Amino acid sequence: MKYYSTNNPNHKVSLSEAVIKGLAPDNGLYMPKRIPVLPKELIEKMSEMSFREIGYAVIGALFSEDLSEKQIHELVDHTLTFDAPIVKVEEEVYSLELFHGPTLAFKDFGARFCSKLMSMLVGEQSQKVRVLVATSGDTGSAVANGFLGVQGVEVIILFPKGKVSPLQEMQFTTLGQNITVLEVDGVFDDCQTLVKQAFLDPDLNQKLLLTSANSINIARWIPQCLYYFYAYSRLPKAGKKVVFAVPSGNFGNIGAGILAQQMGLPIDRFVAATNVNKVVPEYLHGSPFQAKPSIPTVSNSMDVGNPSNFRRLQALYGSDEELFRENVKGYFYTDAQTVEAIQSVQPLGYTLDPHGAVGYLGLKDFISENPGYVGVFLETAHPGKFRDVVEEALGEKLVLPERLAAFLQGEKQVIPMGKSFAEFKGFLEGLD
Repeated sequence: MKYYSTNNPNHKVSLSEAVIKGLAPDNGLYMPKRIPVLPKELIEKMSEMSFREIGYAVIGALFSEDLSEKQIHELVDHTLTFDAPIVKVEEEVYSLELFHGPTLAFKDFGARFCSKLMSMLVGEQSQKVRVLVATSGDTGSAVANGFLGVQGVEVIILFPKGKVSPLQEMQFTTLGQNITVLEVDGVFDDCQTLVKQAFLDPDLNQKLLLTSANSINIARWIPQCLYYFYAYSRLPKAGKKVVFAVPSGNFGNIGAGILAQQMGLPIDRFVAATNVNKVVPEYLHGSPFQAKPSIPTVSNSMDVGNPSNFRRLQALYGSDEELFRENVKGYFYTDAQTVEAIQSVQPLGYTLDPHGAVGYLGLKDFISENPGYVGVFLETAHPGKFRDVVEEALGEKLVLPERLAAFLQGEKQVIPMGKSFAEFKGFLEGLD
């Protein structure tokens, strides 16, 4: 299988190069040249298959030209060590809980897959691999914990000072070992820009082997399609059409859902639900795509004003704007609406985190406008990761899971950094 750049379809590379490089030299994102379509009979049979068995089939279809069956099984077994249950919240509304992994966020799936695949491929490299990661919260913790102790790999995480929840921050700033954390005096988009500039700098790339574990890397992005297959296989559909509502920031997660759909999964529509960083909902309502400075919100992991994966979504739809806008419906919500959703769902016996709350609102609005659907919203993180917001909304204390509370006992280790590329480049050049 070859992988092409979203900026130049004629630029094609191998799986190894796409994963190790992360970003194409023309600043494009890598995409599989061909998307395999699974037999309808296999998808129908998935209701009788385990999560791992579904994983073997889906990852096998995508990677069997480059990996052995043994490697595919190792990858899936390493990735799917925890469940992603479907939970009924109310009639026709289900939550897909993606927070049962080591850092209690959906990014555990992609990060574990990415670290395992990269360790397989790094064995072919004599040079140490430096993984650069910009995070608005959960990416940092998932990648740091996924790569912790992996031989031949050093992870450098950039996060915006004061813009990440305290618990999220402790999950990636207290680990040490091969994890280095830079506290950037700026916003997430500044962190993401620094990472992209580093990948495009010829001097740095001559000296260092740089890659990414953000969702711009196909090894982080592609495996997220697995839980869409699994959720669909467990969803009580009763003959109704299916819609998935995805709280969206950098738009990798919803892109993985669209990938699953194009592999044959019969999802009828997607809802892209955002906070007031609404550049994609505006595009979906007919405006030109226009990146904007990000705005801080209570759903901070979605505070992205220039989502990288938008180009990947365009590629999935072959740059057909009409098809894109027909298949994906966009909604955005204020902090007040987000908090109100947390409060309104609590009496139903379900606690939302701020990001799941945005997904829930998008799903409810879509179904009210389009009757006859059964819907799933993605609960992307445990509410305890955003304890301050949720406790204030509900007026009660949350009980943190033990593994989440354990992170609070660590000691924060960060290096302060400005947002100039010259300073970041100087730091990277100083690495041995």
